[in-house]
Amino acid sequence: MIRFFLFIFLLIVCVYIILFLLKNLLSGVKSEKRDPQLEELVQDPFCQTYIPKRSALKKRIGGRDYYFCNSECLKKFIKNEKS
Repeated sequence: MIRFFLFIFLLIVCVYIILFLLKNLLSGVKSEKRDPQLEELVQDPFCQTYIPKRSALKKRIGGRDYYFCNSECLKKFIKNEKS
């Protein structure tokens, strides 16, 4: 009788382990199948580097929006525009 309960207990533990592993595997497959959200890239007008729009510094100059990779490029661009 003890063997029977031990067998049932081990069977239940194995089923939970298998379900846990399958859940993790299937969640990994689902995330790989999703299309990654494409992020718009913008070009820094001073150093010509492409950067993600959401992380770029935005500055409106002369009624036009410019995007910069960092504050140094912004300062240099403004200095060159004035001269």
